[in-house]
Amino acid sequence: MKLIIAVVQDKDSNKLLNILTEYNFRVTKLASSGGFLKSGNTTFMIGTEDIRVQKALDIIKENCQSRKQFVTPATPLGGNVDYTTFPVEVEVGGATVFVLPVDHFEQY
Repeated sequence: MKLIIAVVQDKDSNKLLNILTEYNFRVTKLASSGGFLKSGNTTFMIGTEDIRVQKALDIIKENCQSRKQFVTPATPLGGNVDYTTFPVEVEVGGATVFVLPVDHFEQY
């Protein structure tokens, strides 16, 4: 058995959740936020048999595409910094996925 932890952008989360449940994956959805852009993410925890891991990864890959977005960098807190912040284009979205072995599993 494996535990798949997938961090995806909020924009992709509802669609991904619907498709994963359509394929009978048991999914726990957690709200999270990214450290770099401080924007909303969703973390999915998916417990599945080893033979179904690749199917779950394929679904995540197909439904969590990266995209370009303009963001305005945060200004430093305090101090007298004399500069203007301009929006910069960054790549957001996609998914960061971890697959971990599960030694023991119980469901009540």
